[in-house]
Amino acid sequence: MSVEVAKSAGFCFGVKRAVDKVYEQIKENNQQKKIYTFGPIIHNEEVVKDLESKGVVVINSKEELEKIKEGIIVIRSHGATKEIYETIEKSNLSLVDATCPFVRKIHKIVQNEKNNNRHIIIIGNANHPEVQGIRGWSGEDTTIIDTEEEAEKFEIDKSKSICIVSQTTFNYKKFKYLVEIISKKGYDINVLDTICNATHERQREAQDIAKKVDTMIVIGGKNSSN
Repeated sequence: MSVEVAKSAGFCFGVKRAVDKVYEQIKENNQQKKIYTFGPIIHNEEVVKDLESKGVVVINSKEELEKIKEGIIVIRSHGATKEIYETIEKSNLSLVDATCPFVRKIHKIVQNEKNNNRHIIIIGNANHPEVQGIRGWSGEDTTIIDTEEEAEKFEIDKSKSICIVSQTTFNYKKFKYLVEIISKKGYDINVLDTICNATHERQREAQDIAKKVDTMIVIGGKNSSN
């Protein structure tokens, strides 16, 4: 039996950066302040368990965050809503922003496009923390689309301009297909392909490997976009 390991296997740039930042805080802080991550820093139970063994605590909501009076809050690579940043600032907690730069770029895009009175469409999974974070920067005039049915049903005032962005880890072919459906509706659309190049490359490599092996194994959390 032979085993082929994908060249793209392992942590992506954004996740590695976020994980490294937490370990750096553990080393530099020397237990002087409690360290929290807003959501699991990575979809990998073994890494999360190791960080917990070193005193890092995972919090998952604004309500939990508001109960913390001192410490260091690390925003994970998926990012967070504008409201979470504001809550951290008001609480005078130390912030370490480990949001993936590609995700942070999307936050800025949707905020600017919202200010230009465009309706924002986020192509992605509404339950994914990255999409929830983007949604928190794009305002109320936002639609999240994940399926062909949702794209077909989408309809707003034709006088409204639209900006389309995507979850960075979304399926590239599916993104293009959903954009094509929406584009046929005749809106003034600005499409920004915000899928991470590394994700796109990983998807292509997975397709290539799948054609020539008997079994494909994906190592990672079941709640990951992998």
